[in-house]
Amino acid sequence: MAADGTLTWRELLAETAGRTGSADEARWLCQEASGLEGSEWFAGLDAAATQRAVARLDAMVARRVQGEPLQYVLGHWPFRHLDLLVDRRVLIPRPETEQLVDIALALARDLAPPVVVADLGTGSGAIGLALATELRGDDRLVWLVDVSEEAVEVARANLAGIGRAAVHVMVGTGSWFAALPDELRGALGLVVSNPPYVAESDPALEPVVRDWEPPGALFAGSDGLAAIGHVVRGAAEWLRPEGALVCEIGTAQGAAASSRAEAAGLIDVRVERDLAGHERFLVARRA
Repeated sequence: MAADGTLTWRELLAETAGRTGSADEARWLCQEASGLEGSEWFAGLDAAATQRAVARLDAMVARRVQGEPLQYVLGHWPFRHLDLLVDRRVLIPRPETEQLVDIALALARDLAPPVVVADLGTGSGAIGLALATELRGDDRLVWLVDVSEEAVEVARANLAGIGRAAVHVMVGTGSWFAALPDELRGALGLVVSNPPYVAESDPALEPVVRDWEPPGALFAGSDGLAAIGHVVRGAAEWLRPEGALVCEIGTAQGAAASSRAEAAGLIDVRVERDLAGHERFLVARRA
């Protein structure tokens, strides 16, 4: 691209769209490089780009055309009302997982306070931080838990960006329930999780996901059910009476996940579908 002052953002937008093959991606990349968004972006389209901004745009476009996901290139991505830091240390937040938060919020309304939530395998912190900001009342506490220290670093960075709601959040590093203080055993109101649920040899997994996102957050044994089973068994022990579990699952795992929940002694077991009509969320309660 040209040197300082010789190209406007309108020209750069057209050039970027040609390189990426997407007008939407070009706009996101140019907005990120320019630091402009909303009405400021439209007002600044005919302004000359600085040399630094052009260099930043060049670097981002080069990463994108090499196949890196747009979310990692931008370095952040929206999730419900949050704008989350995301990079290769964590999964990219997806719209299906936003629906998990809706289910969890509905279940939380039926629980007497205080409500203690454990977001297991939190990654970027998306689920837990959304709940911390959207649950009402001061009697709420959300634990963000992940076995990956790198993921916990990302979750902590995102926690710093949610303002006053951060006082209702704790962070733990460790494997599933083992990261929680023992006094929470039998006291959790909600267990929420988007655990690894992809079978290691799953041919349906998109190459861009397999190549770029953290394998520890994707794969769970030969059938993809290992982590789900662990979460379900632990929930039966760590939930308080009438406490609820919401767990994201693979589209073909509804029957198997339900069987594991029932075998663990959970009740009111059901599988809810995502907006595309796929079985996606295991929901259950402790008796």
